[in-house]
Amino acid sequence: MSTTPAPDDPASGGPSVPARRRWTASLSGFLPAVSAALALGLIVGLIMVGAAPGDHRHGTLAASEEGAPSSSGGGGGAALPGKGKKVTLQFEEGDMYIKPSKVTVPAGADVTVNVVNKGSQNHTFSLLGKTSRQLEPGKSETQHWGVLTESTQAWCVIPGHKEAGMLVDVTVTGGASASTAAGGTTAAASGAAATGDPADAKIDPAAKPGDGWKPYDPTAPVNDGKDVHEATFTVTEKELEVAPGVKQTRWTYNGTAPGPVLRGSVGDTFRIKLVNKGSMGHSIDFHASKVAPNVQMRTIKPGETLVYEFTAQFAGIFTYHCGSDPMIYHMGNGMHGAVIVDPPKLDKVDKELVLVQSELYLGPQGKPADLKKMQAGDYDAVVFNGYHNQYVHAPIKVKAGDRVRVWVDDGGPNENIAFHVVGTIFDTVWKEGAYTLRRDNDEKGGAQVLDLQPTQGGFVEFTLPDAGTYPFLGHKMKNMAAGGLGVFQVG
Repeated sequence: MSTTPAPDDPASGGPSVPARRRWTASLSGFLPAVSAALALGLIVGLIMVGAAPGDHRHGTLAASEEGAPSSSGGGGGAALPGKGKKVTLQFEEGDMYIKPSKVTVPAGADVTVNVVNKGSQNHTFSLLGKTSRQLEPGKSETQHWGVLTESTQAWCVIPGHKEAGMLVDVTVTGGASASTAAGGTTAAASGAAATGDPADAKIDPAAKPGDGWKPYDPTAPVNDGKDVHEATFTVTEKELEVAPGVKQTRWTYNGTAPGPVLRGSVGDTFRIKLVNKGSMGHSIDFHASKVAPNVQMRTIKPGETLVYEFTAQFAGIFTYHCGSDPMIYHMGNGMHGAVIVDPPKLDKVDKELVLVQSELYLGPQGKPADLKKMQAGDYDAVVFNGYHNQYVHAPIKVKAGDRVRVWVDDGGPNENIAFHVVGTIFDTVWKEGAYTLRRDNDEKGGAQVLDLQPTQGGFVEFTLPDAGTYPFLGHKMKNMAAGGLGVFQVG
C-alpha cells in the first residue's frame, strides 16, 4: 500500500528496454567453497547487464539562474519575434507530474513563471536544474526567468522526480535552433532514451571485498516475548558498498539496506518512531499492519518525525518499505526490510536466518541508483541482504544435522525468487500466511523451492546432512548469475 499512486509502470511512452551486453566470468576464483557446485554445472558464470548509452543535452537560454537577461542573444536582437514582450506562464506541480508539460514562447520574450504545488510532498521547479529551493504542498511562488532565446527545459530536482515525469519542455520559436526541448528527449517525456549511462558503476564479478569488509548478519532476531515492541528508524542517505569496489548512495533505515528485521507474535503491538534525517521526504509502509495509509504511511519532510503503531493480527514475514513517490525509486535505493510475526506454536530450530532478496540498479559511483533502469527492469545485480554474492564471499556456517529455518522476503522492487538450496530438500514450507508443507506429513512430500513474488515472504526448514558446501540461490538462473548466490558451509 502507498499513500500515493506508485510509478511502477513508466509514464505513457516510457523507456524501452535496451539491447543488453552480456558477458560471462568464471566463479571458480571466488572460493573453493563453490567448486562442488561448479562441478555439478549449476553455476556457469555471471551474466552482467550492460548499459546502453542514453543521454540528452539541454538547450541554452539567455537568462541567469535568477532570471536576469543575458547580453548574448541568438538570432540577432531585431529579428527576435518576442523582443519587448512580457510572457507569464502558469504551472501546476503534483506528485510526479507538472502540467502543462510543454509550452511555447517567442524568442526574446521576458518570461515570468507562476507555479503552485498541489501534490502531497515537496517539489522544486527549476530552470535547467540550477535551483533547489523546495516548494511545500499547497504553496505557490513566482520566478522570473528573464529573456529566453533558445528552447530549454525545467524540472523538479528532487532525486527521481524528473525521471518519473516532472519535466517541462519550453520551446522557443523564432530564435536560435534548439536541439532538445521540442522533441522531449528524456525517458519521462517521450520514452526515446535508453536505460543506463556510460558513467554508471560496473560490477567486477571476479573482485573480492577489501580488508575490513563485514557481511550483513543474516541471523534472525530472537522473539523477546514482549507484548510491545518499540524501535526508532532513522532515515539517512549514505554511501554504502554494494559489491567489491562499488559504492552507491543508499537511502536507509538505521544506516543499512535492507533495514533492521523486527520480530514479535500475533497480537503484539509494534510502535515505530520514524525520524527523517534525509534530504527529501520519506515514509514507511508496514505490510504487517492494518492502518489508514494517509495517516501512518504519510510522507514526512526532512527533520520531521512520525510514530507508526499497529497490532500484528496475522502471522508471517512481511515487507516494510518507503511509500513516497516515486515508490519504486525509494525501494530500489534500499528503503525496505522485513517484520517477522511468528505463527502460533512455531517449532524450535537450531539455526534461524533471514534473507532479503532485492535488485541493484547502479547509478554512477557514489550516487543513487538509476530510476530509468528500475522502470525498465534492467537490473545490474540481484542480491541477498544488499550485497553482490555476499555469502559466497562469507559463507554461512551450519553444523551437520542441525535443523535450519530460513525466512525469505522478496524486497523487489521487480524480481521474483524461487529459493533453493542445493543438496537438500525442504520438509517444511510456510508461504504467505500458511504452511504448504509440514514435517513428517502423511504423503511423505518434500519441496525443492519457495516461490515468491515481490514483497511476498515465507520460510523453509531443512537439514544439511554431511560436511561440505551447499549453495543457495534463486533458481531463476539469470538472477543467480547476477549475484543472487550464497553458500552454506558445513564442517
